[in-house]
Amino acid sequence: MASSACAEGLSAAGLLFQAASLVPTAHYLATALTLLAVFLYNFLEIHLLGDLLRGFRGDLVALTFDPRSKIYEGVVSKCRILHGRYLVTPWLSSPHLQTVFLNFFGRPPSVAYRRQLFSLHDGETVALDWLLTSDVVDVAGASSFTGTSISKDDITPITVVVPGLTSDSFSPYLRHCSYSIAKHGWHAVVSNHRGLGGISITSDCFYNAGWTQDVREVINYLHQEYPRAPLFAVGTSIGANILVKYLGEEGQNTPLAGAASICSPWDLVVGDRFISRKLMQRLYDKALAIGLKGYAQLHQSTLTRLANWEGIKKSLSVRDFDNHATCHVGRFETVDAYYRCCSSVNFIGNVAVPLLCISALDDPVCTTEAIPWDECRANKNVILATTRHGGHLAHFQGLTAKNLWWVGAVVEYLNVLHSSPFMHQQKKTQNWGVHHSLESGIDKAPYVNIMEDGMVAPMTTEGADLVTKEDLHVNGLCHNPNPHDKCVLGVEKSDGTENIDMDHEPVEPIHKKEVEGITKTIHDMTAPVKRSLNQLSRRYDMSRWLLAYIAIVTTWPLLGSALSFVFRKKLTGILPLPWRRR
Repeated sequence: MASSACAEGLSAAGLLFQAASLVPTAHYLATALTLLAVFLYNFLEIHLLGDLLRGFRGDLVALTFDPRSKIYEGVVSKCRILHGRYLVTPWLSSPHLQTVFLNFFGRPPSVAYRRQLFSLHDGETVALDWLLTSDVVDVAGASSFTGTSISKDDITPITVVVPGLTSDSFSPYLRHCSYSIAKHGWHAVVSNHRGLGGISITSDCFYNAGWTQDVREVINYLHQEYPRAPLFAVGTSIGANILVKYLGEEGQNTPLAGAASICSPWDLVVGDRFISRKLMQRLYDKALAIGLKGYAQLHQSTLTRLANWEGIKKSLSVRDFDNHATCHVGRFETVDAYYRCCSSVNFIGNVAVPLLCISALDDPVCTTEAIPWDECRANKNVILATTRHGGHLAHFQGLTAKNLWWVGAVVEYLNVLHSSPFMHQQKKTQNWGVHHSLESGIDKAPYVNIMEDGMVAPMTTEGADLVTKEDLHVNGLCHNPNPHDKCVLGVEKSDGTENIDMDHEPVEPIHKKEVEGITKTIHDMTAPVKRSLNQLSRRYDMSRWLLAYIAIVTTWPLLGSALSFVFRKKLTGILPLPWRRR
């Protein structure tokens, strides 16, 4: 029986093998290719079939903003591109294909930058690569560029472009951006990060995802050098995170008239978790780490002294590099502390200039989980535009993939903003509202306002009398024009000498009469508060006795019964017999 069953089994297997051998090899090959295509279609997140089913009409751009936003009503509502559809180049219908194609090919236009070497306050040198409108458009007499500067009377708008991680002005997407800006009739200047663009590091400081000092110095320099030219800024990827953080730090103090953020990572902690989650994202992580190690290799002599060079060489991810390099140079305790401190999501609420933020929902590097939807909706100056597809900094469109959709959207937005009355005007005020990125964004101001008559009223932030930097200057308290430096109080001594903080520049002395006047003013301001506090203290004493009386009255039935029971037991042996019977 067993042998017959075995024979039947062998014969069945043989028959199955014979049947399989009868199937043509081409059928097996077609099946394998089909399975491979299905796998790649899902792995690469290709959406060609979806585009085909929608008739290659593209998807509408989703706009998120405060319903009361005047920026939307006066600027964005007039932008045709932002209210249209975005259709991906059909043969690049994948965020990964778009991102890879941009970095390896990109089809950027040919540009000829004019380089200006700019010295920072710490002795570092960065490269400012200019592309003037006269370099791409033939305009008679339009070029006023001599050497490394434009005429101080030039009123042509200037757009500062902040590159992404390890990118410089010759990256394809930056050439797309600067060329379109210059062709539109504006001047474009790419502010390369320190140590990039062919410039060596000359200090012990490297840039990072939250390093805003270089951008601040470049913008202030351009504003002082060309005061009549409106200033705008465009940040890309990590450069977008730096730009938004800078805008949040400056508030009303920035000379920028408007800005745009493209594919910002927003929350670096969330982005770090995302980029190590899936296989495809881990490939991007390794690619970014290779770029960072290449950047470190350019400055090995400095990093060997400041950071863990052996750890840098072995880094397999961005987090590894930040652990061995960025945290050492930037003096961050941990990588997560660095990410939390430098995330622009903590600063978006304080942005005071018209800001357009563009992100793709299928961005393979910067996840949608980090997009601050509610924060953008709560700030009347911010407009968030999201597209269903686009990849990272790509957004190719057209059959030839020669144009980037986001570049056209940004140029149109800045042009409409420049023609509107909603451009930001710099206000020299001390920005007390900027809080440290690790602090809570909740208002910590007092919740009550003590009136002169002793009454207590709720206190709001609207209409509050804040002490501005102009007030300090008027009162003679601050003589330092730099809002980032500390104010110094110089008081003239009786012997005619001046009391000056030696750590700062000398300041004009404040005479004794002025100091007495200021003291009297402060005393007059605090006197009503002191009277109110005294009244509240007396009322508090009365309330305390009233509360004690109420407590005794309300608890007396229970307390009286308990006392009666206790004393009756103790007096039983003492009282006479007739009294006990009672």
